[in-house]
Amino acid sequence: MRRLLGTLYIQVLIGIALGLAVGALWPETGAALKPLGDAFIKLIKMVIAPVIFCTVALGIAQMGDMKKFGRIGGKAILYFELVSTFALLIGLIVGEIVRPGAGFNIDPAALDESVAKSYVTRAAADNVTDHLMNIIPDTFFGAFTGGDLLQVLLVAILFGYACTRMGSAGAQVAGVLSQIVKVFFGIIHMIVRLAPIGAFGAMAFTIGRYGLASLIPLGTLVACFYVTCFLFVAIVLGAIARFVGFSLWRFLSYIREELLITLGSSSSEPALPRMIEKLEKLGASPGVVGLVIPTGYSFNLDGTNIYLTLAILFLAQATNTDLSLMQMGTILVVAMLTSKGASGVTGAGFVTLAATISVVPGIPMVALATIVGIDRFMSECRAITNIIGNGVATLAVARWERELDMKTLQAELKRGPVAA
Repeated sequence: MRRLLGTLYIQVLIGIALGLAVGALWPETGAALKPLGDAFIKLIKMVIAPVIFCTVALGIAQMGDMKKFGRIGGKAILYFELVSTFALLIGLIVGEIVRPGAGFNIDPAALDESVAKSYVTRAAADNVTDHLMNIIPDTFFGAFTGGDLLQVLLVAILFGYACTRMGSAGAQVAGVLSQIVKVFFGIIHMIVRLAPIGAFGAMAFTIGRYGLASLIPLGTLVACFYVTCFLFVAIVLGAIARFVGFSLWRFLSYIREELLITLGSSSSEPALPRMIEKLEKLGASPGVVGLVIPTGYSFNLDGTNIYLTLAILFLAQATNTDLSLMQMGTILVVAMLTSKGASGVTGAGFVTLAATISVVPGIPMVALATIVGIDRFMSECRAITNIIGNGVATLAVARWERELDMKTLQAELKRGPVAA
């Protein structure tokens, strides 16, 4: 029993359960525990940028061949676009078949416009031009303080490419980076021991602030979204995993601690550094892992894509707004653009939803107020689906590029993760 309680995933489960209990029994106390979850996420985010920079730059420097880098990047983007578009289509199809918003008959005039105003304002400010310009940081070091992973990726790619052109000097820099990465992973191993406390605080806040009762009137949408994500993971990602040559269920068991950290924090970012470590242990080359999974955090958000199209159809049905095939096509195209860059930060999916709705005439923006209260519950499922999708994507691209040691993969999945 003591050995079992000493494992991280059991501790996180206990933290989540205690958070649920505190939030349900003492809502005010639960809401006041929000800083515990926020502090854990901030500690992890503190080291994410340098870890991503070092792993991506090191991977490119060790490749030496920029043609190979371009080939891997191209394959990753192609995979992301195909699977992400499929996720968007699944959300549309399920929304049309199940029609979770039908019969709600919501009157937009009766809604509190101020509830969704802040999200609408943030979405309106994020146009395509600004989004592209924001990829370029004001300064080299500004990329590490701005919180945008795309900026970190840009400077890492430039840094790694420069190393490939420096010969032996570049190899020496790559050696230093490999040692720095070990230091940051050491920091992460210390921080992650606080995951049970972070999960406890985040879950207590969610239940205390919004209450389990908020799930009842909109339970159809929440249940529909969870079932859709489960089917996407089981059928689509399961088929991809089988094609690559591994069991999806064994893979999920292997990353169970990262999934629980994601569930507890309602964000996939805290689990990113550990996912990089585990994917390398599974036999994927560091160069592929360092490039694919950080890029996937901006370009391969399967859970967010399902949420976007399903939530839009829900709001249209709930407000009795009829959408034509042309409008649905517009939603699909716009969502393909707006979903890019919606990182794993809690609430980013809701801002992206607001940005997508803003270009679809007919659906009242104020309708967003109807799902603000339950968005936190769907955020957790979005984050978990996203991190599973990116893990599978990394192994798929590595196999495609012949950079995946299948013997190591099978042996590691059979052995299971070493207790943290």
